[in-house]
Amino acid sequence: MQGEVPYEEAPAIVVERYKYILNQIHAVNENVYRFFAIFQALATAMVTAALGLFVGYSKWGISADTARTGVRGVLALTTAVAAFTVLMVVVGVLSWLDYRREECELTEKYFVAGFRTRPRLRNFYRWYETYIVVFIVVITGVLWILGESILVARIR
Repeated sequence: MQGEVPYEEAPAIVVERYKYILNQIHAVNENVYRFFAIFQALATAMVTAALGLFVGYSKWGISADTARTGVRGVLALTTAVAAFTVLMVVVGVLSWLDYRREECELTEKYFVAGFRTRPRLRNFYRWYETYIVVFIVVITGVLWILGESILVARIR
């Protein structure tokens, strides 16, 4: 069955597999947005907690050392959430690459050779996942810099 085979003549199992692959590619793309949304929500909540601790530690009777440790703890937790999110995005990209390769192999074998070109890692700069990962890493770094230089430095 090499070469061009009309869609209507392809074995049903091949058509179903192709539909499954396309569905999985779509699901992997959607998961990136879900993980990013979770990161945004958790990071916002944790930064709010650090700011609340900074503003209210003296009124609540918390020592300066404990407040500094609390702010750093929140920053560490934010870093852990960021690392997990980056890991999930990278795993999603690897899954996407695998499904796209499988899609290309299937279309070459049962439909038209060259129907889809195989994904190339050198095109990483065109993937939105790249910029999501860069954003998460940069934001986490900025949070540490601001947290240490503004919040922790001013807790006395």
